Amino acid sequence: MSSSVGRARTRAARAPARFDAREAIFAILSRVEAGGAFANILLYHTLGRSGVTATDQAFITEVVLGTLRQQGRLDYALAAALNRPLASLPPAIRTLLRLGLYQILFLDRVPDAAAVHATVEAAKRHGHAGTVRLVNAVLRRLAAQGEPAPPAMDADPAGHLAVVHSHPRWLVERWLARWGLAETRALCVADNVPPPSMLRVNRLRATPEAVAARLGDRGVSVSTGGLPESLRVHGTLLLRLDLYHEGLVTMQDEGSMHAARLLAPQPGETVLDAAAGTGGKATHLAELMADRGRVIALDVRPAKLRGLSAHCARLGINIVEAHHLDAREAGRRFHGQADRVLLDAPCSGLGVIRRRPEIRWRVGPETLRAAAAYQRELLAGVADAVRAGGILVYAVCSTEPEEGPEVIRAFLGRRGDFRLEEERWLLPHRDGTDGFFLGRLQRTGASGPTTPTARRAQGRGTARRTENARGGQPRRRSAPRRLR
Repeated sequence: MSSSVGRARTRAARAPARFDAREAIFAILSRVEAGGAFANILLYHTLGRSGVTATDQAFITEVVLGTLRQQGRLDYALAAALNRPLASLPPAIRTLLRLGLYQILFLDRVPDAAAVHATVEAAKRHGHAGTVRLVNAVLRRLAAQGEPAPPAMDADPAGHLAVVHSHPRWLVERWLARWGLAETRALCVADNVPPPSMLRVNRLRATPEAVAARLGDRGVSVSTGGLPESLRVHGTLLLRLDLYHEGLVTMQDEGSMHAARLLAPQPGETVLDAAAGTGGKATHLAELMADRGRVIALDVRPAKLRGLSAHCARLGINIVEAHHLDAREAGRRFHGQADRVLLDAPCSGLGVIRRRPEIRWRVGPETLRAAAAYQRELLAGVADAVRAGGILVYAVCSTEPEEGPEVIRAFLGRRGDFRLEEERWLLPHRDGTDGFFLGRLQRTGASGPTTPTARRAQGRGTARRTENARGGQPRRRSAPRRLR
């Protein structure tokens, strides 16, 4: 063999494999199915790889999010075509059946034969001869016969809506009991529609009109949102990324913007964001304050605080300071210091199903009970940071009362020094936003919990729970950092 032929073969052996869109879809859905991973984050990293064409990006996004949105409907059809429980199949085969059937039922541009063939080829890589035959038989049967009829609406409205609109039955039953048939159907439909792309304009650096003009000049369709700083945009992300990097805009749903608006911070005030994360709301607060005053941002995750620092630098915000602190300790650490406090509490996430469709399959009634217990601890922990006469806003991106008004009622039952000023529900089918509950409270006096039991619970319970969560070891608090 000549040396030139040998070098050519070596280069061929080292050449990267061609990007396989369907294999990328399988990888994302498999990680989501395993639990913990979110599809939108996996999509961001997958679609940003070199060699992924615009066509591949659109196809991967459609099949991943569509399969997750329609999982209940797909599983109903697959169960009818299988002679064994779907849950008994290996996770890889279950995932392949879903993504293959999604293409058959919902993607007209993909021929049924092509969808079946590609899925069977993937089954050869991720299964064995028996599961390959099963995938081939089930998908061919459903391609030929179509979907089975859903439960009849008149006999089983919850079952009908759960299948047709692909929602967990337990959740549909709750909504029917609260809102009735028409509104439940409307919410289910809205949950399966991709959310609009919203921008929050940083009015420290630009006006909405100027941002809209720049986007319009490059062919992006722009309309005004429901808030002075919000814009609705239609167009590829790439056409607005430079405005993001310049610190002119932040991608944020209007539901999240309403939390800062309801708190209504004023320039020169001291404001505390008790669960700040990477600072989506903390930076909005600073913008509304014209970057004058003090925004105290708390989080227990150092990585989130690093993200907060990066966002403040990007937006040119100087008044935000980061504290590595559990929100349940905020009342003691910042006792009476805050004119306004925002608690955007961790929750089930059932209000953002349209944005993170896998949430509907991960959350159950037990999730709501656990979340509500934690939310009550957080609200009790932050309350004493509010000065007399100050404002406390409690927010959750959930549609469920256990995480919203019931948390507020329990809090008010123990804290006579607060009164409810306003409650607000935001829902996708009514307001076009993510689902949110918002409650605005005012502290009317300087007294603490209203009963001895409540005072003891606030004084000792938080410390005890925090110690247990740390495995009995005291947490080292990081010094506050002014973020620039």
